[in-house]
Amino acid sequence: MSDTTLTTKAETARDVRGFWRVLLAVVAPVPMLFMGLYYLLSPVDGDAPFATTLAAVTADPGRFQLMQWLQVPFFLLIPAMFAAAWAARRTAPRLATAGGLLAVGGMSAGFFLLPGVVGPEYLVVHDGLDAATMEKFADATEKQPTEMIGGLLFILAVTFGLLLLGIALWRSRVAPAWMGIALAVGGFTHPFMPGHLAAGAGLVVAAIGFAGASIALLRSSNDAFDLPPLAR
Repeated sequence: MSDTTLTTKAETARDVRGFWRVLLAVVAPVPMLFMGLYYLLSPVDGDAPFATTLAAVTADPGRFQLMQWLQVPFFLLIPAMFAAAWAARRTAPRLATAGGLLAVGGMSAGFFLLPGVVGPEYLVVHDGLDAATMEKFADATEKQPTEMIGGLLFILAVTFGLLLLGIALWRSRVAPAWMGIALAVGGFTHPFMPGHLAAGAGLVVAAIGFAGASIALLRSSNDAFDLPPLAR
């Protein structure tokens, strides 16, 4: 088969690298931005007692219903983490690999092992369930080994995983250095933020850091993003 024939076949293969590159760029800042808004909108801290959260839901159930929807895009954090690792992989390969494995692995385990976006306090108000029983259910669920492991892996992904990805993005110089720092700081400090407003602001900072990966991907050529499709 001649070189001309091979070239013609390669040219006719459908090239979707641009689609994946732009899609990852768009997705990258979304989950942390929406979760930051969730914390900013919440009237209570994330570790508030059951009775405190129940009183807040009773006072304003519509707010908590909106907060549930704000959590829905959080599943996009896995491809967002992949986008950050992919953007930095060529100029900071070891940091991008370590951060990507820790972040994506821990987040995947957390999503699988942790409960969903609907809290027991909301169910008490929305469905008229017994508050005392649901409080016992919530306490018992939090003590289950699988949920404790899921929570630990989730925290490791958000803290050390995003810390490494942020450093990789900073070292790679494919985006403004301060955006890599924003990703590292916004993720690592999240569990230590005092109150829901500070936690929300920190996640918005992390979202800005993820936007650095978006910039890197949008600036990249398809050839730099990935190999071209093989001829069939």
